[in-house]
Formats: sequence, structure tokens, C-alpha cells
Amino acid sequence: MEGGALRSFVNGSACQRLSVEDRGLHYGDGLFETMLLEGGRPQLLSLHLDRLHQGCSRLGLPMPVELPEEIQRLLGEAGQPSRGVLKLILSRGLAPRGYRLPELTRPTRVLLLYSAPDYPAEHRRQGIKVRLCRTRLSGTDPLASLKHLNRLTQVLARAEWSDPAIGEGLMLDEDRRVVSGTMSNVFLAEQGRLCTPGLERQGVRGVMRRHLLEQVIPELGLEAVTEEVDVPRLLAAEEVFLSNTLIGIWPVTALVGQGRWPVGDITRSLQRHLSRQLV
Repeated sequence: MEGGALRSFVNGSACQRLSVEDRGLHYGDGLFETMLLEGGRPQLLSLHLDRLHQGCSRLGLPMPVELPEEIQRLLGEAGQPSRGVLKLILSRGLAPRGYRLPELTRPTRVLLLYSAPDYPAEHRRQGIKVRLCRTRLSGTDPLASLKHLNRLTQVLARAEWSDPAIGEGLMLDEDRRVVSGTMSNVFLAEQGRLCTPGLERQGVRGVMRRHLLEQVIPELGLEAVTEEVDVPRLLAAEEVFLSNTLIGIWPVTALVGQGRWPVGDITRSLQRHLSRQLV
């Protein structure tokens, strides 16, 4: 079990308390980003802030210009830790009861600093087993791609297993198409080409997924497409791996009870290239 926050800021001040009237608490009315600290710096910070900006535009929230300065001040007061996790939460802030948006929005900004994740090193080196979650992602989500504060579907999916031998659960939509992991994006290698599920209707466009698609994969001279992926296509893949900001890339070696994959050359090349980029 990961520990609590080592340090926290609320609206730019050291604090661990929120108002009970905050809309993030009442309605999940807000967004969040989770960043990896390496070498004392938040990795892929510009991509995280860009996704937050896009989310603010969709939700009609003002994008706080103070965030980069507050992040640096939090890290400075914490002694500029070399490794860790920085979580950023932005809610719509205080408002009267009811769904109606307040006439004046003053967002609540929360920054939380955690210790580095304690994922087993074998997950990256040897790969992980995954399972199919019973909890489905249903319909067309109007908030698709946003990292919004309501993650109850993922919470329920993650509650389906406790076996430490299973590293992640894959989530399907109502038509049994693969969408994502509970905390990750999915990639397949097929005849030298990479494919990741399109996320127009469900799922979150991960920052690491974007970094791989826009920078790492092209730099290696590989092709990548976003297409629908059903379970038979997943099982027929030559390699499978998962990505997110904290784990980087984890090879997938087995879908419990259904299929197995090797840790292939493409996955290893991507891991090596990524490790050289991120300090």
C-alpha cells in the first residue's frame, strides 16, 4: 500500500484541508494529472499542462496560470526530491448546492507530493499478466479523453482482483472492444506496426500514450495507428504492452486463461528509447 502525501499545497499554501462545499467533492467537478518526478523534475510537464488546459476548455474552467510556479515552490520546500509522484487536482471550487454552475468560478488548486511508486522492477523487465475486467465502459462518454475526477468505473474494475501475480486489468466496452487498462493505455505490435485503441467514445488519452505516438515511435521509424481492437485481435498480436506516466512501458506476457505473448524486440526498443529521453 502506498503511503500518504509527503507534502501538499492548496491554492498555493501548505495545507491539507478542503472545504466541504467544494464541487470536486460533491460532483467530481474537476480534473487531475499525475506526474512522475525524475531528477527532481516533473516528467512530460508540458504535455500534462496541455491536457489539463484542454480539459479546462471542455469543462469551462479557467486554466490557473499559477501552477508552474506553485509546482516549483512545492518541490523546493520539499527539498527538490529526485524521485516521486506529483498529483495535481483542479476542481471548480466552492459553490452553493445543486448542479447549476456558479456565476463566478474560483477553482481550487491542489498539489500533492508522494514517494516514488513501489512497482516491482520485474514488471518492466519480465512483463506482467493481465485479466479482462467484468466492469464495462458503457455507451459514448461525453467526457471521453478527459482526466476528470470521477473514476468510479475504474475503481470498481480494480476492485475485481487482489492477486499480486496480475499486474493490470483490461477494460472492454459493451461490444467487447478493448479500450484500456484500469490505469493504462494498451498497445499491440502487428507485423512491425503498432496499434492502440482509438479513444473517441471511451477512455483517457494518456500523456505517455501521446508521447509515444508523437515522439518515441516516429523517432524509431515505426508506424502507429489508432483503430478498434477486439479481443481476438488482441490475442493475435505479436507483442502487447501497456503505458502510463508512472510505469513507462510494461510488457504484457499473458492474458489469464486466454493467451500469451513474448517480450518482443519492438517493446524493448521502445523501453530503451524512452529511458534515454526521460531523466
